[in-house]
Amino acid sequence: MSIALGCDHGGYALKQEIIRYLEEKGMEYRDFGCMDTRSCDYPGYAVAAARAVAAGECEKGIVICTTGIGISIAANKVKGIRCALCSDTVSARLTREHNDTNMLALGAGIIGTHLALGIVDTFLCTAFSGEEKHCRRVAQIAAFEAEEMEQET
Repeated sequence: MSIALGCDHGGYALKQEIIRYLEEKGMEYRDFGCMDTRSCDYPGYAVAAARAVAAGECEKGIVICTTGIGISIAANKVKGIRCALCSDTVSARLTREHNDTNMLALGAGIIGTHLALGIVDTFLCTAFSGEEKHCRRVAQIAAFEAEEMEQET
């Protein structure tokens, strides 16, 4: 499993902790930046990571900014991405089981490192339930997304 990573300056330190976690677990990752704590804009990093997930180059993605809000909004602009901002392990589990999310957003200024790593572990280790009602709902989301794309052209 390859994980796409993206962050801004506010998420850089937490991204480094997540990289250590992934390396300890023997998981592959691609780091789409940023690469230091200098002030930068998150949308480009979120979209780069999201495009890698949408294209199938990475199985899942994790994006991080100070609150997780802006970077999740940017990631969700990429067709085929279902990115959820999670601040607890229950939400991380349920977003995988019920929504088959393929990206996780974290707020580095909101949650501590230990909780963040627990959320990451839960997100990466939880499978989609495959229950009919959840499949139906995910399909409805995809259909609405396709409808929006058609209206834009």
